[in-house]
Amino acid sequence: MTRMTTAEAAIETLITHGIDTVYGLPGLHLDPLFDAFHGARNRLRTIHTRHEQSAAYMALGAALATGAPQVFAVVPGPGLLNAGAALLTAYGMNAPVLGLVGQIPQADIDRGHGHLHEIRDQLGLARHITKYVARIRAPFEAPLLIRDALAAARSGRPGPAVLECALDVWGRRAEVPAPLAPTAIVHPPVDDDSVEAAARMLGEAQHPLIVVGGGALDASAEVIAVAEMLEAPVISYRRGRGVVPSSHRLSIVLPIGHRLWSTCDAVLGIGTRLFYQQTQWGIDSDVKVVRIDIDPEEPERLRKPAAALIGDAAILLRALARRLRKHNRKRSSREDELAGHRAWLAEKLAKLQPQVSYLQAIRAALPPDGIFVDEVTQVGFASRLAFPVEKPRTFLSPGYQDNLGWGFGTALGAKAAKPATPVVAITGDGGFLYQVGELATAVQHQIALVVIVFDNGSFGNVRRIQQEQFGNRLIASDLVNPDFVRLAESFGVAAFRAETAPALERALRDALALKAPALIHVPHGESASPWDMIMMPKVRGS
Repeated sequence: MTRMTTAEAAIETLITHGIDTVYGLPGLHLDPLFDAFHGARNRLRTIHTRHEQSAAYMALGAALATGAPQVFAVVPGPGLLNAGAALLTAYGMNAPVLGLVGQIPQADIDRGHGHLHEIRDQLGLARHITKYVARIRAPFEAPLLIRDALAAARSGRPGPAVLECALDVWGRRAEVPAPLAPTAIVHPPVDDDSVEAAARMLGEAQHPLIVVGGGALDASAEVIAVAEMLEAPVISYRRGRGVVPSSHRLSIVLPIGHRLWSTCDAVLGIGTRLFYQQTQWGIDSDVKVVRIDIDPEEPERLRKPAAALIGDAAILLRALARRLRKHNRKRSSREDELAGHRAWLAEKLAKLQPQVSYLQAIRAALPPDGIFVDEVTQVGFASRLAFPVEKPRTFLSPGYQDNLGWGFGTALGAKAAKPATPVVAITGDGGFLYQVGELATAVQHQIALVVIVFDNGSFGNVRRIQQEQFGNRLIASDLVNPDFVRLAESFGVAAFRAETAPALERALRDALALKAPALIHVPHGESASPWDMIMMPKVRGS
């Protein structure tokens, strides 16, 4: 037992669990916590932002880039609400993020006295967008609750957690037990009968397909091994990009997967909701669906599969591969077939301009292990189809929330967590202004992120919908923008302007070479629509 404050006990536990950085924005309700951060500054880095949303987004980006839990700290009420979009995105993306949130004095919680930042049932609110919530009520509770919150965040289906602590509890001092070691992750046992059934279905199939999502990110080698055994093309879109390198002969993207969907007779879904396939492309009894999910509630959410394997993807794929050896039929190589599909897609993508040319320029300048963070922008939509990805966790995309403005702060977190890895964020002129103030954070904390601002003077997707579906009745979609180069320079950020794809490649190479924060402004006009290659029609089923 050691006598220490609640804040000190919390920090010691975080450090014991391998946390080396906290992203946060200080305020009255966190004063004792930030004072304790100062005392631990040689062991725990504190990166402060200009907005609570950015603190949470930075933790999200760090979690996505590393796969490890990350922590942010914000004040209660408006602080938590400002961080809410990032927590919601972390929930949708299964990202292990822990929010340490302040509270009003403990005796006054939920009594409606009108304290600064008071909010009714703060934990109840947070419960809707997290896996785990709790209140630290005394110093001795801090080690246990932080251990449990981090365990919840990283176990099973990963996701965010929130711990709140009252202003008058953070600084309270008492005898506290030694920090608790991290809880070991216990994986569900392998169900041999289910694996045997899955192996038989997949092994007997003539034209199997594999679909990978975010749940396959840590099972790349195992996915490749099973895909090669089955000679099965592997579809990835957004969260699963890089699980199988784009250069691999069996790696395909969404439009090619759609072309193959009507003739496949078995599908292996790994860590994916199979949302597009089951809700848009159609499904029937002629295709056997085998699912690998960590969450036992997931397999039957949309349609009962032929076989459901519950557990860690890598463990189950290794078991599946062993069983496939006795069930797997001989198949011809699909390399020539897929080459034809790729030629078809390349012809379609060549018309997706100027986005594809910009993406080719970025890919040429960004090393294979560099991290690319997409945004809700015209180039971002195209990147999900046309940007080659060679490694897991190097293509960060916001999942089904697809929230405008997420990218800059998320990319800052990815770069802060992996300072030796080149990180490039793309954003539109609309989304960038959500977190533009974090240019100051990049400079202050020497975060060498390169952000590319594609500027078409509008909320481009909103404008396209208004043009195509609402008789060109334009409203609230045009934007007045600053001079982005001068704006960046006013923060002390190196800035470039590139008006062509070759100029963008040169500017990006120069920006990455600086190893300092940088911005590239790319003004452009109308963009071709990618949506016919994303929202594709039903091809099977009634």
